[in-house]
Amino acid sequence: MVELNYQTGFGNQFETEAEPDVLPVGQNSPQQVKGGLYTEQLTGTAFTAPRASMQRSWLYRIRPSVKHFTNLEPVDSGLIRTGPDQDASPTTTQLRWDPFPSIASDTNWLTGLSTVATNGDSEMQAGGAVHHFVASQSMGDTAFVNTDGELMLVPYVGHLLIKTEMGHLEVNPGHIAVIPRGVKFSVDLSTDTARGYVCENYGANFSLPEHGLVGVDANALPRDFEYPVAAYDRDDRSTSLIAKISGQLFSTELEHSPFDVVAWHGNLAPYRYELRRFCALGPVVFDHPDPSIWTVLSSSSDTPGTANLDFILFREHWRVAEHTFRPPWFHSNVMSELMGLIEGIYDAKAQGFVPGGISIHNSFIPHGPDSEAFAAATEAELVPSKGPDSLAIMWESRYRWVPTTWAMGLSELQGDYPERWSELERQWD
Repeated sequence: MVELNYQTGFGNQFETEAEPDVLPVGQNSPQQVKGGLYTEQLTGTAFTAPRASMQRSWLYRIRPSVKHFTNLEPVDSGLIRTGPDQDASPTTTQLRWDPFPSIASDTNWLTGLSTVATNGDSEMQAGGAVHHFVASQSMGDTAFVNTDGELMLVPYVGHLLIKTEMGHLEVNPGHIAVIPRGVKFSVDLSTDTARGYVCENYGANFSLPEHGLVGVDANALPRDFEYPVAAYDRDDRSTSLIAKISGQLFSTELEHSPFDVVAWHGNLAPYRYELRRFCALGPVVFDHPDPSIWTVLSSSSDTPGTANLDFILFREHWRVAEHTFRPPWFHSNVMSELMGLIEGIYDAKAQGFVPGGISIHNSFIPHGPDSEAFAAATEAELVPSKGPDSLAIMWESRYRWVPTTWAMGLSELQGDYPERWSELERQWD
């Protein structure tokens, strides 16, 4: 991988230029920008949004992006689906998959993208989707832009170099990358293959959750979020641009690269985060906490305290609770959960949940530790112990996850998953 420089601080007001003295001083839109660059604003919130939540950046580019969205023609969307998915049916039970298969022998990040589940409605800017990707090739001279939602990329195999209009991000297993809607990007590989999860967030952009009495010095710290410095393509090689608009893919051919932003400033930009910088909290006396305590990022809804989407991380940590069942308890949630595993073991699932797999536990569908995990936890000696290295992730939503017909038709779907609780017999005497 190339050595990249970054700017740090979640949601900071950044300024960066790939050529000296290009950024205007004292104003955003001068009559003429140095070098003949075009001024363009990218907004992630309404112009009248509260100041604390307002997101926008000013871009200074070789050509305005109004030239990019010309002659768009619809193309096959493959296995990509957008909520509401009219071809899918709600699930009435717990679901889990083994690691997802390769779709084809020669795929890049986009052609190897398959939707696992959707919820909400992209046009109403509510809910989201979770996809899986398998890539054996770089995207090269193909760029992609999603106008339907913000994208969170979570690789569990391989190394990605994400080229965006606003600079480059290196993303390896153990990192996430977030690309705002409307930002063009491509994904190159520095390994033979790459695999991972993608969350498409139709709602409010992910932000750091409120901490209340916990304070600001735990969980995901703002200083650990890294943003790119300006970089641009210096040649005019032709590029295929694929755009996702209202659930449909469209394509056009450009005579030049869309990665031509020479300078930018603002607080709306792609970023990456290393998951093991997450400073997890936990109980120091008794009982297992609500999983919300491990929220990394949250997409808010119009109901305070009820997320459109929460991104939650379960990483290895010390377990010290006394006279306590230490794994998660059995529960039926108002929120709906979709989990993935990057590496290691998730302590509530003794068998069958491995890196690359996915589980879905929807609203008020009961779930919890399987029979083996329950037995082990009830008999364990309650000494301080640290779990094995693990990175399990969860996207929790106020909307029920609806698996796609493709996902439900896979042989990797574990038909016996509900039987993992079959040995939980009556113990009451």
